[in-house]
Amino acid sequence: MSLQNLAATILARKSADPDSSWTAKLLSRGPEKCAQKFGEEAVEAIVEAVKGDRDALIGEAADTIYHLLVMCAARDVTLADIEAELSRREAQSGLAEKAARPKG
Repeated sequence: MSLQNLAATILARKSADPDSSWTAKLLSRGPEKCAQKFGEEAVEAIVEAVKGDRDALIGEAADTIYHLLVMCAARDVTLADIEAELSRREAQSGLAEKAARPKG
């Protein structure tokens, strides 16, 4: 599944019955719960990266990406929005982009 397909599926599930879809259930619990789930999955991916279990890291990374997109959808941020920001940043070096960010 491509990221575009995943994002489209998540968007479609925003209006689904929470009893019929895990994504709809997460979204129905609000942005805070979606953020919590994203954080949990990100930590699990970090643990697997530290442990060095490649297959487990792949699975946790997939979970993390899914939950990132769900969290963003809960705040009406689309994959296209994220891609646009990445494209904007592509024109400059990572060090220059980081230095240009507001402090704090």
